[in-house]
Amino acid sequence: MSASPEEQERPEARVGPEPDAEPEFQPYHHPAAGWGAAKSVTRFMAREGALVDGPRAIMKMNHENTGFDCPGCAWPDDTKGLHLDICENGIKHVTWEMTRKRVGREFFATHSVTELSGWSDYDLENQGRLTEPMVYDPDTDHYVPVSWKDAFDLVGRTLRALDSPHQASFYTSGRLGNEATFLYQLMARELGTNNLPDCSNMCHEASGRALQAALGTGKGTVDLKDWETTDALFIMGVNVASNAPRMLTALSEAHHRGAQIVHINPLVEAGATRTIIPHDFKDMATFHSTRTSTLNLQPRIGGDMALVRGMAKAILEQSDSDPKALDPEFIERHTTGFEEYRALCEAAPWDEIENQSGIGRADILKAARVYREADRSIISWCLGLTQHEHGVDTVREIVNLLLLRGNLGREGAGPSPVRGHSNVQGNRTCGIDHHPTEEFLDRLAKVCKIEPPREHGLDTIGTIQAMHRGDVRVFVGMGGNFALAAPDTPYTHEALSRCDLTVQVSTKLNRSHIVHGRRALILPCLGRTEKDDQRNGVQSTSVEDSMSMVHLSVGMKRPASSHLLSEPAIVAGMARAALPESETPWEWYIEDYDRIRDTMAQALDGFEDFNRRVRLPLGFRIKQPARELVFLTPSGRAEFSTAELPDVLPDPGMLALGTMRSHDQWNTTIYSDNDRYRGIKNLRTLVFMNQDDMRERGISKFDPVDITSTAKDGSQRRLNGYLAIPYDIPRGCAAGYMPEMNVLCALGDYSTQSDQPIMKHVKVTITPAA
Repeated sequence: MSASPEEQERPEARVGPEPDAEPEFQPYHHPAAGWGAAKSVTRFMAREGALVDGPRAIMKMNHENTGFDCPGCAWPDDTKGLHLDICENGIKHVTWEMTRKRVGREFFATHSVTELSGWSDYDLENQGRLTEPMVYDPDTDHYVPVSWKDAFDLVGRTLRALDSPHQASFYTSGRLGNEATFLYQLMARELGTNNLPDCSNMCHEASGRALQAALGTGKGTVDLKDWETTDALFIMGVNVASNAPRMLTALSEAHHRGAQIVHINPLVEAGATRTIIPHDFKDMATFHSTRTSTLNLQPRIGGDMALVRGMAKAILEQSDSDPKALDPEFIERHTTGFEEYRALCEAAPWDEIENQSGIGRADILKAARVYREADRSIISWCLGLTQHEHGVDTVREIVNLLLLRGNLGREGAGPSPVRGHSNVQGNRTCGIDHHPTEEFLDRLAKVCKIEPPREHGLDTIGTIQAMHRGDVRVFVGMGGNFALAAPDTPYTHEALSRCDLTVQVSTKLNRSHIVHGRRALILPCLGRTEKDDQRNGVQSTSVEDSMSMVHLSVGMKRPASSHLLSEPAIVAGMARAALPESETPWEWYIEDYDRIRDTMAQALDGFEDFNRRVRLPLGFRIKQPARELVFLTPSGRAEFSTAELPDVLPDPGMLALGTMRSHDQWNTTIYSDNDRYRGIKNLRTLVFMNQDDMRERGISKFDPVDITSTAKDGSQRRLNGYLAIPYDIPRGCAAGYMPEMNVLCALGDYSTQSDQPIMKHVKVTITPAA
């Protein structure tokens, strides 16, 4: 039996979370960001020994084409030349990457994988940066050093020995730059498979499918200038202060110019109340806060579609006496299906809308009034809307509402999904798609002189199922922490362990290195902050933000180790080993990334003249036909949808539970056991509950509870001894942190509309701990 983390002599491991510290809960009533963020960042940089490098990085982050792009969220860079276009989470993410701690061969010689499996996820990542490639030795249960050549040879031999290329799957996280992304998908398709799952399969797949069906584009149509000119912002299912903190600047500016801001979320988060923008030195000096909302609505989990349907119903009812409530000319010229949608709204009873949304009619009418009185409106959303069974229908309902008043194709109006990771949208644009279009494959074949496979590949859920069955024998993870991010944790771990080979391209040690196949490789790569020096000099990479702007990123720091390779170089090394007869000039591409971009310019729609345009101030925006009112749909018009409202009410005795991040966390990386904006200290194994739901179950504050989920197939999963926290959340709803709660989401509980895991709508019972 392996020793527990507390029993091991690892002085660095206890710098962050304190397992024996008493949990605390005190509701947060302060502005988002401001001095709280400044103090938190300072403490964090001091803890990581980055009081010199941290401020240097701050001055280089998110500067147009001369600095590196924040490896955190995908919020666009400021359009007005702001010199401190940064946020608390971005600084923490960068500082975490720039740590002085190292994980080399001595570390792995000291600690077996069995021992490391008993460490916390925080302790694993907190050991520092990986410094050289490692291979798992099953005889000793240790990772041991391996040369890059031998590592690539192992990948190549294993891939060539497969009975079919479809026995391999190539996963991508949102951190991968566009150039590496393009090479990665090219390698997979030259091998002969479209098995290209990515983190979008777990996050925003519903957004892409809904927007594609409604408008003929899988992306939002607005840019940051639209946010700066709109009359009304509707922010749905987003914890702004943690998920996209730089949005707080846009909300603050919107409030100052008199725009209406409506937040719609089961929890009223700190970013939905007021803020002090840290780079506004006057407000910081005077402690002057700015409101970030004019209305907050708290629907039940899953009730957003009913709420939007209610707003549309109110607008349509008003149009009987107020012709300006609708835009009939826009509807007539640019849409189809309006009359059917009108009939659907008219037939929807108000009591059903109220019951399913959890919002009273009077409050729905308030939101509808804001929408009606605004000349231009933007509706923005995140995972609070997409990780549901009916996520596609909900996003399409948002488009329906926008179409009613012609809020599309003009400045300050349109749909605006908030992507989570820095280049997750760019990954999809540059070819990471298990369902590629025939047009894309035809163009790739012509430009790259390969014969790409035409059959659809596996997404994230399909890959896990195939690994579990033994149908996928090689798993390559390009960034991220797949073992921790995926649903149904024990099932996913078992699936990974059945692979012949797992390959993880990473910057830090994480759970995906501990949960591995019969053979395993850790391939350490450069971080976003580090100089990428190739034969023709220091290279830049490009990323695409959540509003389709593509810009360059250039590292500033010396690499953490001389043995690190860039992500494009690692892809090229694996590709050459797996495809020794390939005519693709893999090595030539790596000498100068401009060469990759020249090929991308020919292969990718919207990337014409790539190398010149990406070097323009702020880069360039990928064309969006729907923004120009060109709809690549079967009808050639924007299409209203007519989905029935789903029943989202939990069964008697059950609650709807949504998973989320704490504030001091980025995806699966946990910086501490605190959640400042929700008033939590020293605790992650918790569940937020409505106080009446707690009282009904005989549960008091900090009482230990058992949480049992029931899947679609009737199977159950359980977490024991979590602490209950009374919180302002609608009755029938509960919430807790991922990745700890991912175990509750069965792999089979995925949306039939988007194939996404239903992380935000898990059916659970919560009882006092046995």
